[in-house]
Amino acid sequence: MSKIQRISGLQHEFSFFNASENFDNYYSRFLESDLGKIYLAIPWQELSKSFGLKDYTKGPTSTFSPQGKLGLMFLKHYAQVSDRRLIEQFNSNIDYQFFCDINLGFDRLTNHKIVSQVRCELAENLNISEQEIVLSQHWNPYIENKGNVFTDATCYESEVRYPTDQKLLWESIEWSYKQMKKICSSLEVKTPRTKYLKWKKRYLGYSKMRRKTKSKRKSLTRSLLHLLNKINTELDNLESSHIFEMPSLYDKRRETIQTIYQQQHSLFTTGEYPKNRIVSIQKNYLRPIVRGKEIKRVEFGAKVNKLQIDGINFIQHITFDAFNEGTQLVKTISKAQQLTKTKVNNLGADAIYATNANRKYVTTNKIKTDFRPKGKKSKDYKEQQALRQIISKERATRLEGSFGKEKEHYHLKKIKAKTEKTEKLWIFFGIHTANALEIGRRILKKELEKAA
Repeated sequence: MSKIQRISGLQHEFSFFNASENFDNYYSRFLESDLGKIYLAIPWQELSKSFGLKDYTKGPTSTFSPQGKLGLMFLKHYAQVSDRRLIEQFNSNIDYQFFCDINLGFDRLTNHKIVSQVRCELAENLNISEQEIVLSQHWNPYIENKGNVFTDATCYESEVRYPTDQKLLWESIEWSYKQMKKICSSLEVKTPRTKYLKWKKRYLGYSKMRRKTKSKRKSLTRSLLHLLNKINTELDNLESSHIFEMPSLYDKRRETIQTIYQQQHSLFTTGEYPKNRIVSIQKNYLRPIVRGKEIKRVEFGAKVNKLQIDGINFIQHITFDAFNEGTQLVKTISKAQQLTKTKVNNLGADAIYATNANRKYVTTNKIKTDFRPKGKKSKDYKEQQALRQIISKERATRLEGSFGKEKEHYHLKKIKAKTEKTEKLWIFFGIHTANALEIGRRILKKELEKAA
């Protein structure tokens, strides 16, 4: 029995399909859409199990089944809309409800935060290696040329304002001052004098300047460091002399701001960039990723080393710290062979991967690459050159082209998640939504060929 025939048993979940013929007509139309193709490509039960999802009978977690929660994440990247807009569209779109294994009928979802709640729940159980094995096992029958692997790295930028030293210091001052006023108000004590309003006017005047000279930046930075240190000292005094309860976020943010002060003070006095430099008080895990591009020299977000097999992308390594992707080649080959159970024969990679250690590894394992050869030309140089050009062209068109496609069409241009875990989950579902659509097209094509 084909997958299409098995899935059609879901008609009993939708009471408005009184006749089996009506459901079959609807389901055939659904599969013709891109969303239907994504639906076909996802191993719902196996993926739900890998995330540790269970059915709940009470509370807000019972709104969606395990399949529905996964479906909501895929829908987020398919529709490319905000959480609020996604729920608005979900209420009126029967295809979306079918995709998420739920029938609202005349009811409506009003809590748009449920998308964020589901995202946080899934992020806690995200294990990219385990979940990609589940997906690859389901997709392997529809992947050809498994011995041809391409790899490259890209950066998925977080939604964060461009961090200058002055902006970062002022945001730290603003948050700390508000907390100090709140604490003093609750304790009914006088707020310490800090000349905050004076420096607020000065900072606003500076931010409106079209030309910010080095001397003006230096003068303002010195003053902001002094003010931040003063407010931090006053907060320390309040914490040591009074007992009060604050949210858990308070301690984390205070620690982050103290680290920012130390880093910025060191940078101002010595001119040396600190290690693990913080660029955002909200997202203290972000680091500057120097990419060397003509338009964007530095990016702020997760750097991902990806591998591609027959147009299907997988995540080999993801981190918010800068790393040299050339060190990941051996692990990339190992993961590709683990996913496909097939030996890698041809490898396409950028010049940064062509280190002596990597060249020795691929030569020992008889893997052909598009690396530029060293030393004298061999006898079969022309044949090797032709193969290198084919591999290089395939990598440049399919792999690098997929980066732009995911960012422009699958909601990965700016990651709007708020924590490190949810950002990684956001990237995971964005990449695999694109994969699922491609696999779904292959599945439907194969099923139609069988039926014919």
